[in-house]
Amino acid sequence: MNTTCPYCGVGCGVSVTRQDDSRAQVTGDSQHPANFGRLCVKGAALGETLQQAGRLLWPQVNQQRVSMDAALDAVASGLRDVIEQYGPQAVAFYGSGQLLTEDYYVANKLMKGFIGAANIDTNSRLCMASAVVGYKRALGADAVPCCYEDLECADVVVMVGSNAAWAHPVVFQRLVQAKQQRPGMQVVVIDPRRTASCELADLHLPLRPGSDSALFSGLLNWLAENNGIDASMLPHLTGVDASLRAASHWTLSRVAHACDLEPDQVLAFWQLFASTARVLTLWCMGINQSVTGSDNNNAILNAHLLSGKIGHPGSGPFSLTGQPNAMGGREVGGLANQLAAHMTFNEADCDRLQRFWQSPTIARQPGLMAVDLFDAIERGDVKAVWIMGTNPAVSMPEGNRIAQALANCPLVIVSDVLAHTDTSAFADILLPALGWGEKNGTVTNSERRISRQRAFVPAPGRQKRTGGYWRKWRSV
Repeated sequence: MNTTCPYCGVGCGVSVTRQDDSRAQVTGDSQHPANFGRLCVKGAALGETLQQAGRLLWPQVNQQRVSMDAALDAVASGLRDVIEQYGPQAVAFYGSGQLLTEDYYVANKLMKGFIGAANIDTNSRLCMASAVVGYKRALGADAVPCCYEDLECADVVVMVGSNAAWAHPVVFQRLVQAKQQRPGMQVVVIDPRRTASCELADLHLPLRPGSDSALFSGLLNWLAENNGIDASMLPHLTGVDASLRAASHWTLSRVAHACDLEPDQVLAFWQLFASTARVLTLWCMGINQSVTGSDNNNAILNAHLLSGKIGHPGSGPFSLTGQPNAMGGREVGGLANQLAAHMTFNEADCDRLQRFWQSPTIARQPGLMAVDLFDAIERGDVKAVWIMGTNPAVSMPEGNRIAQALANCPLVIVSDVLAHTDTSAFADILLPALGWGEKNGTVTNSERRISRQRAFVPAPGRQKRTGGYWRKWRSV
């Protein structure tokens, strides 16, 4: 059985040989183009995750075990009561990059097309929102213009805010092999720390934390002053003059001071970038998770656009996704500021989507994003929240405040595979969900490749007992 690893945005293909309901042998799928058989230590240990200890095996309402029908009735009546008393804006959904694309799509459709508000966001907001904004501002769409094959074609690979050796080890292994086959490839690592990724680096820039925008804005200015602009790109770009004016004060000396680097280090990077046709820039949370995360992204994107290092093999700005299906969720509208299929909240898109869904209503304005969503719960503006496949009492900033907000929320619904989490402790309604290996669907990886996840073990809700079997429940 071939399926897809659920751990990160690399999206490795795996081959599974089932041994019994709680054990399986997992190996890399040698035919899958994301990993060609490679696996990291987590992927290789996937077979060990099939144990059922700690699983949530039946629905609960107010800590009492009930049937799935009764639980779903409680969800429906609870949401209906909140909507009738306070309106649809008092309801919110909070999902996860662990969900399959189909899960995302249905939740998004229910929230925006039937409840009629856009208050659905996910923990992907915490890692990928800056990249989304950057790509949309620069390219007009949240569309990564690179693929893993570019690793084999690039002459210079820049890793910034990314310790891929640890966070995306299969991508890093692929880069290591590419450099072994072509020793002339240059690798630049831009990171305040000397990480494991630096072992591959020809140049390491240990810049001051938070100074990435200065480095790449200075690069943009240096390209303009040193014949680094690709004139063929200019007819396709807008805002060039304004961007260059904004970057003009980032001289070499000022950048070196801001980044706490030697001018020679900065200049070596800029010259390497400018003099090489095929440059691939990889970045991750060190760029995204910042108060200037979106601007960090655009500084990188602007340098690639103005120099023409985009749109051909081995070249481009490549954001590495953290979660396994953050990209799939974005493609079907699983964020509060977008509709399905990357559509926005303009009138034509709203009308088109409502016709396609044949829904009674449609959200016509963006909803509450992750942090704002939990702020609204804390204020009492959101009276009902449905949390799916994530644990915000731990993963959100200011976890204690999030926990208190959930404790005071009139209706908390949690769908999870585990019976006990920090978040499920606040649930009025608990719904058991299916985990990896238990359901079918698709995920989209960092390079926007869609892969199947296939079921190969039965749902754990079917438990043998004297006199027959518990009725098998379905994932919600």
